[in-house]
Amino acid sequence: MTVSFKGEAKEIATELTLFRRELHEYPELSGEEVQTSSKIQQKLNDYQIPYQTGFAKTGILAIIKGAKQGPTVCLRADIDALPIEEQSGVSYSSKVKGVMHACGHDSHAAMLLGAGIILNKHKGNISGTILLLFQPAEEKSPIGGAKIMMEDGVFDEYKPSVIIGQHVWPDLPPGQIGVRPGPMMGNSDRFSLKITGSGGHASMPHTTIDAIIIANQVITMLQTIVSRNIDPLESAVVTVGKVSGGVAHNVIAEEVIIEGTVRTLTDKVKTQVKNRFHQIVTDTVKALGGRVEITYLDGYPSTVNTPEWAERVKETAAKFVGKENVPEVAPSMAGEDFGRFLKEYPGVYYWLGCSIGNNQKPLHNPSFQLDENILPIGMELMAQVAIDTIEQLQSKGL
Repeated sequence: MTVSFKGEAKEIATELTLFRRELHEYPELSGEEVQTSSKIQQKLNDYQIPYQTGFAKTGILAIIKGAKQGPTVCLRADIDALPIEEQSGVSYSSKVKGVMHACGHDSHAAMLLGAGIILNKHKGNISGTILLLFQPAEEKSPIGGAKIMMEDGVFDEYKPSVIIGQHVWPDLPPGQIGVRPGPMMGNSDRFSLKITGSGGHASMPHTTIDAIIIANQVITMLQTIVSRNIDPLESAVVTVGKVSGGVAHNVIAEEVIIEGTVRTLTDKVKTQVKNRFHQIVTDTVKALGGRVEITYLDGYPSTVNTPEWAERVKETAAKFVGKENVPEVAPSMAGEDFGRFLKEYPGVYYWLGCSIGNNQKPLHNPSFQLDENILPIGMELMAQVAIDTIEQLQSKGL
């Protein structure tokens, strides 16, 4: 019979809310999460939860073994921050200049710890093993921490049958759960173009090859990929986010750098966009007499939920927060390193609503905040999903 963890976080909610605030005050960038990792390890020690370290340098794998043999399920949280100067105004704002937990990873770490504490308390009733994976460098696209952790052998000793990730989501009211089968988050690729012409005097354009004019045409033509080459029922985004070029008002630019990102939901569309991207850039620059160096980086793969485990989360969440608080959601074109785990293991990635209301700012905004009342919900729900997943695996003889 399934144990219910509803209300189990009450005793630890204050402690872990304060822990979340401590992480928020002292955020660390991708690959630099030394103190963050140390603080998480100390909490694991406090609650006598065994763990292994050294994966992707600062990553942690905690292991909760049940009293009986059974399947292995992994719960994951990311722990890194972003290079953003905080402007939220909260009393526990970042004390590190230019670094902020603007994507909620501080709350993810706190909620995973809470789930682990709850599960460890009840390990005598668990048949199986639950892993707590604290992942660094999620924000370091296209490298990320997931692939490195797996290369470092994080699952060599304990191989999960299912891996589960939870992310706070400001587009949903606090406590609502968003989950769907199939693509949940998109492929996130990056590009950089170095366009070279021939500079000269602004009054004599006929003696030059204007890199700015070429860049302008390239930017315009890139927008035709989605509007004229991709099926309108498919999803794709091509965004130019940065343009740098020119040296003075009276000098025709010899060089322009264009940087941007490509987002798609399926590998088929990703390939279409990538191929067309290279063709358009190469042909446009050549037609206007310039030269171009293309750097195209394949980023995180699309985060594709296994239908069975997406339905498992939906059913568990409906019992936990009410069916009315598990709305149908569309996928996001944002990227997520968790997609690399789902390339190797079945699993599910879901959203936990965290909106503070009318003044809510989006993820990666310097004024981003979340409703801390969702922290106990996230702790209990992760623990419950883990147990329900183990029971479902056992019912299949796994």
